[in-house]
Amino acid sequence: MSAVAVLRLPMQTNLSGFVAMLQRLQVPHRVAEESGEQVLWVPGEALAVQVRELYAQYPHGSEELQLAADKPQRSMPGFVEQIKRNPVTSGVLLITFIVAAITLLGDNFETVRWFSFVDFQIKGDYIYFASLAHTMDSGQWWRLLTPMLLHFGFLHLAMNSLWYWELGRRIESYQGPLMLIALTLLFGLASNVAQYQLGGPSLFGGLSGVLYGLLGHCWIYQRLAPNAQYRLPPGVLIMMLAWLLICMTGIFELLQFGSIANAAHVGGLVAGCATGLVGGLMARARR
Repeated sequence: MSAVAVLRLPMQTNLSGFVAMLQRLQVPHRVAEESGEQVLWVPGEALAVQVRELYAQYPHGSEELQLAADKPQRSMPGFVEQIKRNPVTSGVLLITFIVAAITLLGDNFETVRWFSFVDFQIKGDYIYFASLAHTMDSGQWWRLLTPMLLHFGFLHLAMNSLWYWELGRRIESYQGPLMLIALTLLFGLASNVAQYQLGGPSLFGGLSGVLYGLLGHCWIYQRLAPNAQYRLPPGVLIMMLAWLLICMTGIFELLQFGSIANAAHVGGLVAGCATGLVGGLMARARR
């Protein structure tokens, strides 16, 4: 495996703390003087990427990481323990499951009406939607958010729940439960309003707009202020963005698999990238 130059720094830069941390973490490396610079080498590009991110966070080393490296590795917490550690993530999913039961996964239109973006009535083969202005004048403000709790079918619910569990836990553990609540509500509002404004009155719902918001938040935040919590598994971002583009082609409607709330997905993603940009820049400034 060929050596890769991770850092090229002036000779006056003090690397002793960072090098000591690499030694404590048992990261193979060497430092050499070349052309009036000190160059840090590691074996392989994959390790080089991780060391660069580590230097971006801890250029002077970290006693906390050094102590953590000396401790024996603990086993992963069980499912019940993870629920206790992530009450907001678990709570949102619990509410979503309750709504799914109440609405019979979208089959009970009388209860679906309680959570839709605007109220509606079904007469014969036609569905009639109230206007957004009438909805707001009636004080039914909760409808701006509640469509994110609606799901139409078990697969729709299962996929969205799994992704919210994965992304929600990351944000709750790194930025706290209040931040996850705020982001969930913001992305829910952004995605619902975007879908209504661009798609017109229709029956839509699901956590997918929120999920794309959480995805965008982790993506941009991690690019600006690298951290282990927001580093998504390889291929996840590409897969999610590719799925978004495929849905936007209209192929699922053509194959009569049902309509996709593409505007909600895009609205959530744009909002998530915006919050990730602000949060990442603030975290980078603090460092």
